[in-house]
Amino acid sequence: MNAFHYQQDQLYCEEIALADIARDVGTPFYVYSESDLRARAQAYVTAVGSDDGKTPTLICYAVKANSNPAIIRRLGAAGLGADVTSGGELFLALHADIAPSKIIFSGVGKTAAEIHAALDANIRAIHVESEMELEALAAIAAQRGQTAAIGVRVNPNISVETHPYISTGLHAHKFGVTPDRAMTMLHQAAIHPHLRPVSLAAHIGSQITAVPPFAQSAQFLVDMAQELAAAGIRLDYLDVGGGLGINYAAQDAPTIQEWAAAVAAPIRAAGYGLVMEPGRSLVGPVGALVTAVTYTKQQGDKTFVITDAGMSDLLRPTLYNAYHPIWPVQASDAAPVTVDVVGPICETGDWLARERPLPPLQPGNYLAILQAGAYGYAMSSNYNGRLRPPELLVHNNEYHLIRPRQQYEHLLM
Repeated sequence: MNAFHYQQDQLYCEEIALADIARDVGTPFYVYSESDLRARAQAYVTAVGSDDGKTPTLICYAVKANSNPAIIRRLGAAGLGADVTSGGELFLALHADIAPSKIIFSGVGKTAAEIHAALDANIRAIHVESEMELEALAAIAAQRGQTAAIGVRVNPNISVETHPYISTGLHAHKFGVTPDRAMTMLHQAAIHPHLRPVSLAAHIGSQITAVPPFAQSAQFLVDMAQELAAAGIRLDYLDVGGGLGINYAAQDAPTIQEWAAAVAAPIRAAGYGLVMEPGRSLVGPVGALVTAVTYTKQQGDKTFVITDAGMSDLLRPTLYNAYHPIWPVQASDAAPVTVDVVGPICETGDWLARERPLPPLQPGNYLAILQAGAYGYAMSSNYNGRLRPPELLVHNNEYHLIRPRQQYEHLLM
């Protein structure tokens, strides 16, 4: 599953040269490999196996990673559901023909309008994250005369090695509730005439490249579920969240198969259904941001390569100090030069790579920023009046526009 590769010194996505696309559509642009996307979806389906009827499995794609409808639709066609965190993401999942029975609504701040929309759609479950949210959901369900299927997100207080902004499993974080509060909430839901408790959920963070914390979290959910079962509350499924990291650098991330097996084992052994919510590990490696060099600049000991993409197109380096591989679209045997790759935004923090060895570059040369399929376009903006780039989907030797480049008129909307 590596759609980006060199052929005769030209960087390709599947069977089409990125330079050819760049000349056709201009830069910057996001490009995704459909074959790689399908292969990664199939890897998840294969890893969890077919349902045995007793322990059904649902893979809910985390729409926040990349919300392009064409991406969601293709993952749905591969059998996946959707994990949504807003009314907008719910709309997009339904628009992409994801069955409501395969949609789970997560997030800490659901509004009344979003709860109504979820109940209108009759989705699989709403995962609540506070007592007040549970009360609001109960009141709305009662008002509608409807029974709402609910899960509770529990915070397992498991520390993981990742960026603090995307670590979510400690009691100090805003996500979920403590185990004792989760138990109380599920007991309350069990006796409420308009609530039906179906799940416990946990999500310990994102871009995690060690398996043991995931296995620990899965076992934590099983232990809580068994305690509930002893009290007469039998849950339908346990939701292990997502968070599997990818190899932005030499991080040796676990494979999809390794991760899925580790989280599924304790849950299936206990006889519960399994839900998982992968995002980055599905779409991150399938995408790249292609940009052109506008200028080069020497500033003291620093060499800057200024590109037509910046933090408004790819925020992760600025926000998380994140590393993305950068490959020249035209390979070169020339001795590399250490440079900072920066964008045109009026912020010192507008950079895409620092102290990166790259071959000598000239205006008009193209660069591909890899591993950008997740949280790339999804976090882009119109800051500095910049237009959001187009998104393209490649299949074999053809590409299709799945989101057009913005025009200046869009800045008025």
